[in-house]
Amino acid sequence: MDWIYLYTNFEGRISRKDWWTGFLLIFVVSLVLSFLIGNQGIVPLVIAIILFVGGLALHIKRFHDRGKPGWWVFVFLIPLIGPIWMIVELGILEGDADANDYGAATT
Repeated sequence: MDWIYLYTNFEGRISRKDWWTGFLLIFVVSLVLSFLIGNQGIVPLVIAIILFVGGLALHIKRFHDRGKPGWWVFVFLIPLIGPIWMIVELGILEGDADANDYGAATT
């Protein structure tokens, strides 16, 4: 798995497996770092921004795999329903079986 591509590139597609791996890694890293360095000051803010951008790249590529534009990531902002819908859409439902506007099919 190309970790740099996974967290820094907003183009292309990724599989459910890659999305779950990337999502869980961001979750674990954020938990560990919050315990180690706390949540006050500039360092935690910078780390949070880095993790946010990485997560955004991850989610957008997964939406691309589903044949949807990256703007769908804003559905997350809908209270209660948004986060649940994103877990279902990105983590459970299959991507397009064939090539789509965003690239070749994932494995």
